[in-house]
Amino acid sequence: MTELADTDLSKADFGDGFTWGVAHASYQVEGAWDQDGKGPSVWDTFTHGKGRIRGGANGDVACDFYHRYEDDTDLVRELGFDAQRLSVSWPRVLPEGTGRVEQRGLDFYDRVVDACLERGVEPWVTLFHWDLPQALQDRGGWANRSIVGWFEEYVGVVADRLGDRVKDWMVFNEPCSFLVVGHLLGVHAPGVRSLRRYLAGTHHVNLSQAAGARVLRSSVADANVGTTHIVTPMRSVGDSERDRRAKASIDVLANRIFWEANMGLGYPVDDCPLIAGIERYRKAGDDEDVRVDWDFVGVQYYQRQLVKPWPVPKLRGVPWMSRDHRRYEITAMGWEVQPDGLYESLQRWHAYDPAQRLIVTENGAAFPDRVVDGRVHDPRR
Repeated sequence: MTELADTDLSKADFGDGFTWGVAHASYQVEGAWDQDGKGPSVWDTFTHGKGRIRGGANGDVACDFYHRYEDDTDLVRELGFDAQRLSVSWPRVLPEGTGRVEQRGLDFYDRVVDACLERGVEPWVTLFHWDLPQALQDRGGWANRSIVGWFEEYVGVVADRLGDRVKDWMVFNEPCSFLVVGHLLGVHAPGVRSLRRYLAGTHHVNLSQAAGARVLRSSVADANVGTTHIVTPMRSVGDSERDRRAKASIDVLANRIFWEANMGLGYPVDDCPLIAGIERYRKAGDDEDVRVDWDFVGVQYYQRQLVKPWPVPKLRGVPWMSRDHRRYEITAMGWEVQPDGLYESLQRWHAYDPAQRLIVTENGAAFPDRVVDGRVHDPRR
């Protein structure tokens, strides 16, 4: 077990070649959910539904980055960061998901990118961070194969507008999160609990990963194109064969199914027969179309998961992710603090391809903020 020390670190400790950045996502920070022609996203619909979110919270205003982006970017520079990772809201740019382009939305991202560059902060742009246009969800969302073409159209619009200044791109943020949690377990938007739609959505997202990369490379000179994946190390609660199978299955459902198809390795059905139904969504030529050679992969780590063979209600046969808090410190979110997992996650990706460039695009731990003299002192984070 690794102890989490209350130790201040200096930027200089990491050397001159290390890039420090901050990261945020459109729905998390922008607010202005219905301003300047923006269409609703699945997260707008989800959070506006009664009983979906504790206390009725939503992102209608959030941090008001839409109006405060200059002040926020001033803070990024003041804190000494070199880069700011942000995401583009698909429904802010194409309110119906396809077709009509909302120029006021593109104008906003123009201003944000320019604000970064004027302050010596490099913008890293994520194209999809979970806020699918509700208009496309109404047409089947990620379960509809047509979304690959819809996504290509959207990526082309953004790349054509920002590609003269933005060179660092991430196609998706954590497909696992919006597909497993949003389409299999139904806890996140769009609130779907369906193995079928999870499998269809997964294959179509994997195709969209590669399609988006191709659009970026054809539209943006010298583009640095990657994507991001959360990596969740799995542990079994026991040593039985049933425990081993449960661990292998959940590792496929939460990790490998989103990684290996883009590497040309197909889907690991043998290790998780539950995903065999994904074959019905594959068509001739998909094996080639889904492959992509990333310039980098963003690795994101927060916690490990303990797995036990207990079915999720209405999803018989899906192993359950448990937690054992007896040996580890816990964050304010109830997640185990296990820093060794970050190294394990990087090593796992390195084993697939030792030549692959890896970037830690997210990680950390949530603790209560302590404001002293107008500043948050959070060395434990």
